[in-house]
Amino acid sequence: MPDKAIVLSSGGIDSSTAMAIAKSKGKEIYSLSFRYGQRHSIEIKASKKIAQSLGAKAHKIIDIDLRQFGGSALTDDINVPKHDTVDDIDANQIPITYVPARNTIFLSYAMAWAEVLKATSIYIGVTAVDYSGYPDCRPQFIEAFEKMANLATRTGITKEAVLKIETPLIHLSKADIIRTGVDLGVDYGLTTSCYDPDALGRSCGSCESCLHRIKGFKEAGIKDPTLYY
Repeated sequence: MPDKAIVLSSGGIDSSTAMAIAKSKGKEIYSLSFRYGQRHSIEIKASKKIAQSLGAKAHKIIDIDLRQFGGSALTDDINVPKHDTVDDIDANQIPITYVPARNTIFLSYAMAWAEVLKATSIYIGVTAVDYSGYPDCRPQFIEAFEKMANLATRTGITKEAVLKIETPLIHLSKADIIRTGVDLGVDYGLTTSCYDPDALGRSCGSCESCLHRIKGFKEAGIKDPTLYY
């Protein structure tokens, strides 16, 4: 039987590249995305396209209403901050686009699906290089969650399927992530990064996520296929 992997997919650069890496290692891919009350549904459409293009065995979309809690520009009536360049972003502050406990919640759902499938790995596209300073993207968090997952599941206790949280991008810059994905055949024209796209799905070009994307493609020397308004 093929080794199964759950891949958390937002339809963005990082999660799509992580999925391609899992595929390159011979994993049978199970893509997992979330409607969590975010500002737009563009990323759900993108995640469907990515799952199909990379040959996922299955793609589940889970509904969670994190707008019930708010506290983030992505799930509350708070403006998404805009900047002229990446250098204008205060790297020492956790930005208002951080969604409280989001990766903990997403990984918990992935852990449950992994236990049912007896999957041995969960792939998540977190990075500690070109990232927004989110606390749930740090290596310490990933290590703690992996330990918890194997204490909390039947398959972890019986050692039937010891779970590994794979973070293949965690030490890569955005440019290196893009180069890796291109080498693995990722179609970045299917991906989306913007926190605040318009009604046509075009990216704003000035939110933190857009700026990291623009910088990454520029440094990689690869044309960004995204449409900006």
